[in-house]
Amino acid sequence: MNPAERVVRGVDGWQQRHGAPAFVFAVIKKFGDDNAGVLSANLAFAAFGALFPLLLLLVTVLGLVLADDSTLRHDVLTSTLAQFPIIGNQLGQNIHALKARSTPALILSIVGLLYTSAGLSQAAMFAMAQVWDVPGPARPNYLHRLVRSVEFLGVMAVGVMITTGLASFGGVGGRGTLLVLGALILAALVNIGQYLLAFRVLTPTSIATRSLWPGAAIGGVAWTLLQILGGYLVGHELHGASEVYGTFAVVIGLMAWVFLGVRVTLYSAEINSVMHHRLWPRSIVQPPLTAADRTSLTLQALENQRRPEQRVEVSFSDTDPCASGAGSDEGTEIEPAPTQQAKMPSGSTALERGRGCM
Repeated sequence: MNPAERVVRGVDGWQQRHGAPAFVFAVIKKFGDDNAGVLSANLAFAAFGALFPLLLLLVTVLGLVLADDSTLRHDVLTSTLAQFPIIGNQLGQNIHALKARSTPALILSIVGLLYTSAGLSQAAMFAMAQVWDVPGPARPNYLHRLVRSVEFLGVMAVGVMITTGLASFGGVGGRGTLLVLGALILAALVNIGQYLLAFRVLTPTSIATRSLWPGAAIGGVAWTLLQILGGYLVGHELHGASEVYGTFAVVIGLMAWVFLGVRVTLYSAEINSVMHHRLWPRSIVQPPLTAADRTSLTLQALENQRRPEQRVEVSFSDTDPCASGAGSDEGTEIEPAPTQQAKMPSGSTALERGRGCM
């Protein structure tokens, strides 16, 4: 063993013996196993492409529903743009209500906007399926994905309404410390609720809602902190940036903000998956594989199942001290999911064998 490997194995042994570092490394390891960097880029691109149609749809609907209440219309739009503190004002100045000469044309335009915006929820469902290692037969079909897309848009609409109410609450009275603190706490709670609802819509139904709480809480708090940081940058550091860089600054700022939000979301989902399947501690250097390594590898193999008739089998040929003999290569058999509603085999005999002596 060379000196570099000795140092790395020492660090590896230390992190495996300590809960918090082991869990953090396991989340980072799971992020890499899922190619979540690619998922982040795909989801960020979909979010960037869907943002303008969604804002156009929002402004158009507000113009129709709240035609006689300009104040409330302005409050709703402002609360929505507040989700993008760095470039929200510039977005608001460049989005105008969709006009049509006839009602059928307007309806077709709105339906078209909904369809183009559905790409965001489709990309998000694919990302969640990868994070949770869902096998092909257990993934929703096209019609189910469309239904979930509508549900996801509904979650975002509910979030807009709640944040509008919070904005109205924040505007009452002076700006005392208690009021500011209360507004921040309420904003964090709303963000946590939105994350939980979004995870519930996008995550396979076989995963219990209680398994989605940890990531939702961390994601909601992290997003609130990002909004606070964005507000600080707008107020203290970025004066005149749009005048210098023009539209380029808006595009880059929006893309960076969307990418940050996507990374927060995917890491939050990975936290849920790691906790649900108990995928820690993971090893930095192999061999040997830990029990969590074996579970993760088993789940990754399960994910590659594409047909109900297909059977996936995993075996480990390395020496397993928990097996009945050295060098055991007993296969880990995974039952295929017969339908798209089939449950993940968490806790099944096959998966438990994949966990080694866990």
